[in-house]
Amino acid sequence: MAPLNFRTLDLNLLRVFNEVMTERSLTRAAHKLSLTQPAVSNAIQRLRVVLGDELLQRQGQGVAPTPRALALWPKVQEALRQLQSTLAPEVFVPSQSTHAFVLAMADSTAAELFPGLMDVMDRQAPGVSVRALPLTTRDPRRMLNDELADMAIGYFPAVMAGLTAQSQAGEVVPFEHQRLYSSHYVCVMRRDHPLAEQDLTLDDYCNARHLLVSFSGRPYGFVDEALASLERKRQIVLTVNQFFTAGRVVANSNLLTVLPRHFFNVTGYSDQLLMRELPFDVPAVHVDALWHRRLQHDGAHQWLRSVLLNLPHLPRSGQPDALAAGIKA
Repeated sequence: MAPLNFRTLDLNLLRVFNEVMTERSLTRAAHKLSLTQPAVSNAIQRLRVVLGDELLQRQGQGVAPTPRALALWPKVQEALRQLQSTLAPEVFVPSQSTHAFVLAMADSTAAELFPGLMDVMDRQAPGVSVRALPLTTRDPRRMLNDELADMAIGYFPAVMAGLTAQSQAGEVVPFEHQRLYSSHYVCVMRRDHPLAEQDLTLDDYCNARHLLVSFSGRPYGFVDEALASLERKRQIVLTVNQFFTAGRVVANSNLLTVLPRHFFNVTGYSDQLLMRELPFDVPAVHVDALWHRRLQHDGAHQWLRSVLLNLPHLPRSGQPDALAAGIKA
């Protein structure tokens, strides 16, 4: 087979291929494209000749893609999206839109962002809706790649490091991100906890009983990694997947937990809880919005990113709030 001459490739063939792959039917694709079925069949045949692959095979009332077609399709979809956004960008009018966003985040992040986001939506985009999905991983890239969510918001240190490394190596990075706010983790206990009236030492912390918040259910977290670097460990007796649950349990037990500082006041139990600085170093909490680059120029997505980035009252500085050890909140 002769090498593909891209300069002579009819790009309309890719539009037909994309629609047939979406519908898995020549008849339905023809209807969506306002073409006849023979015209769609002819276009697929021309593309088969150009690419040297069968691409699609008859299966029942529809068609089934070959491995080459399955590998090619995501790249064709991305290319067509970019062309459309460049040549015919969608105009997003918030006041007239009924767009529905799907966002993946933890409960602490939702509690921080949603009040302000709902206020903006009430005023600017009353027809727009948001559906929140629970974040069950520190790496949501597969969820975003599979279009299960428009955006993931959370603390993704390994993902951010990986994307930076890809970019510095000159690789194509399929995801975009922006920093929304920064905070720090603090140790939280009930106000009348046996450790409440004394300085929290490393020995006290390690000898106590702990509650761990783990999105995945894995009974080991970044705090345990920090302790391991000091050749220390803690006793985790309960693992939950929500910060709200952690606040309630700790308010009614002798367990210690670790919460984002900015979340303390929205637990609903802040009057029953005390927060202290951790007696060892842990990384700051950088909350990032992460999305697939196919949405980079989408009008609705651009509006959402702008709103989130400009919400008031978020801890932007990355510095911990004034929190002296032993001071009750």
